[in-house]
Amino acid sequence: MEIHRPDFIRETESSILNNPITAIMGPRQCGKTTLARAIAQTTESIFFDLEDPSDYDLLSSTPKLILQQQKGLVILDEIQRMPELFPLLRVLADEPDSPRKYLILGSASPDLIQRSSESLAGRVAFIHLTGFNVQELGVENLEKLWQRGGFPKAYLGTDEKQSLSWRENFIQTFLERDIANFGFNIPPVLLRRFWLMLAHYHGQIWNGAEFARAMGTSEPTVKRYLDILTGTFMIRQLYPWHENIKKRQVKASKVYIRDSGILHALLGLEGNLIYTHVKSGASWEGFIIEQLMSKIKSHDFYYWRTHTGTEIDLMVLKAGKRLGFEIKLSETPKISRSMHSALDDLKLDKLFIIYKGRRIINLDEKITAVPAYQIPEFDF
Repeated sequence: MEIHRPDFIRETESSILNNPITAIMGPRQCGKTTLARAIAQTTESIFFDLEDPSDYDLLSSTPKLILQQQKGLVILDEIQRMPELFPLLRVLADEPDSPRKYLILGSASPDLIQRSSESLAGRVAFIHLTGFNVQELGVENLEKLWQRGGFPKAYLGTDEKQSLSWRENFIQTFLERDIANFGFNIPPVLLRRFWLMLAHYHGQIWNGAEFARAMGTSEPTVKRYLDILTGTFMIRQLYPWHENIKKRQVKASKVYIRDSGILHALLGLEGNLIYTHVKSGASWEGFIIEQLMSKIKSHDFYYWRTHTGTEIDLMVLKAGKRLGFEIKLSETPKISRSMHSALDDLKLDKLFIIYKGRRIINLDEKITAVPAYQIPEFDF
């Protein structure tokens, strides 16, 4: 079975048309290479895989000579393996009337982001590729997507056991091989322990001191671990919004395992077992946040919370409007006092309750309950 990803293909093709360099960034195994090969079939192109020893050796020796011989679309896969190519790509991109465009693929280490953005500023457009989302799979597959996550091989597994086995192997390979390939010298057993702790902390506010005590290390060290997992798209740090009000507001980020299937594998959960777990509500919250981010075209996503407990799960700035979202693993949406406080304090234009029911319900002048399965079609 093959899942077509037309939105990402259109976005990438448009970027290639308008920029000398396009960078597709995302976690390992999320489909970057498959997407690039689909685009390559429609245009003159050449593909270099920097995990292939022959391609790596070829470009290590005389990269400028090799790349200047090419025409059309030049695809460089796993480019973080050769960060020294970034300054060269800047030079090649600036050649007048160049017969080449460049599509670079990377698994998004912080080092990759830093070097590429500094070397290629003004010449590169970034596309962030995720795993499958509900818009691509259809609303009838929402539950399966939540349970298995969006990594293609996990979602497309023949059964729950095969899917879970793939995710467990992915975690092991990521810790034992990929982290080292990204240039980080961290014992896999330490990072696994930290990742497991994060899974149990999923959806909560980051407390570096608590993690440092539990790990028997310093706060800067655990923050470095968090930033590495964030930069490789395993973790999302949702940053707080601050409003000029008299209430004291939380200033630390909330942390989520980005892929719900990876979260469930870390928690040892298969299939419907998530419904009986203490983290079921938090898992659903993180999953829906990812779906909303895929749906809503904005760069401004936050959460908001005061020290007295008033909060909103997600706040989005879009087209000059402030939208709030509360996410509930419930089939009965209800308005809370916290929602009214968020509407007033944040001056929200609209607040949506995303829930597991079946009907769109206007609960108040500015509060609408929207079923999760309506996310692909609803105009937020």
